[in-house]
Amino acid sequence: MKAPRGLSVRPTSDRVKEAIFNILGLRVDGSRFLDLFAGSGNVGIEALSRGAVKTVFVENKIQNISIIRQNLNITGFTANAHLLCSSVDQALPLLGKKGQKFDIIFMDPPYHHDLVPGALRGIVRNDLLIQEGTVVIESSKKDILPLESAFLRLLRQEKYGDNLLSFYTMN
Repeated sequence: MKAPRGLSVRPTSDRVKEAIFNILGLRVDGSRFLDLFAGSGNVGIEALSRGAVKTVFVENKIQNISIIRQNLNITGFTANAHLLCSSVDQALPLLGKKGQKFDIIFMDPPYHHDLVPGALRGIVRNDLLIQEGTVVIESSKKDILPLESAFLRLLRQEKYGDNLLSFYTMN
C-alpha cells in the first residue's frame, strides 16, 4: 500500500496493526468501522480485509484522501468505504446527524497534541458508538489518556515500543 511522504503521517506499523486486530478478534467481522485521523488508511483497510462491512475514513488532508482512495482501488475495497475530507471535530457531528453508528472506532491522532479527549467527547456527544462497541486509540506512551469519562471506560492498554494501544467501551 501507498503512504504519504514526509513526517505528517506515521502509518501504523505492521506489528501494532496485528496486535490491534488480534485483540479485537472476531468483533471485526461484520462490523462498521470508523478510522479517524486516517492517514494512509491502512488500519481501516485492514478492517475491511478482516470482514468489516463498511469503513468510514476521516482525514483532513486532501493528498492523504487521494492515497487512501488509491489504496482502496489496489485492495478492491472501494465499494465498502466512505471517505470524508474533514477535520475530526467537523466530521463527528456530521456523522451523528446522518445517524451513523459504529461497532469499532479507531483513532491515531498526531502525537503530543492532546486531541484524544475532544475526539472521545465528540464520539459520545454524537452517539456514534453502539452500546457494545469499542474505541481503539493508538498514541505515544508519553501521552496522557483519560482512564474513563462519564460514558466511556478504559478496558485495556498494551505497549508496543513507543506506542500505546488503549481500548475503551461504553459504561
